[in-house]
Amino acid sequence: MKSMTLKALAAAVLISASALSMAANDGEVRSNEILNSAPEYREAWQDAIAKQERLPEWVMNLSGAGQPLQTVEEDGEQYLVGPLCETEEKCKTSRLIVAFSWDKDDAYGVLVDVPAALPEGKTHSSHATYKWLGKPDEGMQAMLKEQLSKTQGWY
Repeated sequence: MKSMTLKALAAAVLISASALSMAANDGEVRSNEILNSAPEYREAWQDAIAKQERLPEWVMNLSGAGQPLQTVEEDGEQYLVGPLCETEEKCKTSRLIVAFSWDKDDAYGVLVDVPAALPEGKTHSSHATYKWLGKPDEGMQAMLKEQLSKTQGWY
């Protein structure tokens, strides 16, 4: 009988801890958490950036200020897609949009940099440089740019 009570108590503690954990992060995976959610995501991202030179550490590790990933469809396939910045303050000049295939085999991204001293009245999009990660095709590039256009502070 004592063993059953301890098992029930342990189960209740685990359920409570799980609920608190989900409440703390709103139950959604964020772009800065995805590499730790499954080893396949880390492998796909490492493949995507393998031949890139001079990437910032926050891009290589997907660390920094992340937002929840959304499910987006491209060419009949579903992807987890979301933005990431080194810090919230630096989102104005540098941001990354990542996309991971639903099966966790492929990862893509676009690193977007904008001059810090943008002339007044000039749009980010007209002065941005784009660095493609993971060799996205034209459809994937269009989807990543569309997601970029939806991020806060981008115009």
